[in-house]
Amino acid sequence: MIELKNISKVFTTKDGSIEALKNVSLTIPDGDIFGVIGLSGAGKSTLVRCINMLERPSSGSVVIDGTDLGSLSEKQLRSVRSQVTMIFQGFNLLLQKNCLKNVCFPLELAGVKKSEARQRAQELLELVGLGDKAKAYPSQLSGGQQQRVAIARALATKPKILLCDEATSALDPTTTNSILELISDINRKLGITVVVITHQMNVVERICRHVAIIDDGEVAEQGEVTQVFSQPVSAAAKQLVYPDGISDITANAAQDEHILRVVFNGAEAAKTPLIAMLAQQKGIAANIAYASTKSIGNKAYGSMILSVRSKAELTEAVGYMNSIKDITAQEVTANE
Repeated sequence: MIELKNISKVFTTKDGSIEALKNVSLTIPDGDIFGVIGLSGAGKSTLVRCINMLERPSSGSVVIDGTDLGSLSEKQLRSVRSQVTMIFQGFNLLLQKNCLKNVCFPLELAGVKKSEARQRAQELLELVGLGDKAKAYPSQLSGGQQQRVAIARALATKPKILLCDEATSALDPTTTNSILELISDINRKLGITVVVITHQMNVVERICRHVAIIDDGEVAEQGEVTQVFSQPVSAAAKQLVYPDGISDITANAAQDEHILRVVFNGAEAAKTPLIAMLAQQKGIAANIAYASTKSIGNKAYGSMILSVRSKAELTEAVGYMNSIKDITAQEVTANE
């Protein structure tokens, strides 16, 4: 278990002090995929670097499996970091080494025999789908393939925790989905706790079970992904969840018009005409004011803003949508 207790981090610059984190407390259960999301400059990357003490907090404590990392020596911390590994947006591969040697590198640093390291590295390349790229160099790989090598390297020391700092930000949507599927698969197969740092809501929606929203160095909101994203409470959460112009949609709604937001969290509804079914089964003609959804396999992800004509239709539509597995719906009011 990862416990962050009242973490604060202050950077001193020539222009004065910058308070990057302010009294942040989070608990991340073993085996979870935990998302930390926020806009640029919110403090999320500083937070993830505090988890493995690449950045030492100015105050507060980081406790992993009952051990306060702040009490450890540098030598002890190096041992911990072999169990708390990290992947980055920029991949950080060694360009002069081939894929096999990149994955071998942390094993060599740990003193593992060369033959054992090569065997382990080849197994990990197979795990990430690059068994045939052992002799290829990073420059010969696509961005997605490079990130897969980076993941294999991060797994080399058999870590308990994998930290992902904007790991898919440099990738196109299709490649992003394949990397997220790989991370989710690794979590299931190996039981590794995954902490995902991102500014992309779709990344959190796709694989995370719990989420913390960071705003100006503070935790604005946290909880289960489905709960936070379907019923955001804080201003920061609403800014992430609701599309630009949601206030215009509610403000311009007719007096007898009511707005609801429908969230798709992997629903088996990618090819189902839900709006048509709502009309046919409930007699409700909903207008689509906004939609941002995508299909991955046969599952739907994303959200949709609908308007209906009366409070009675709103209640009926919300109930209908909430009755479908992996779909949540709620009213959106003018103060959202």
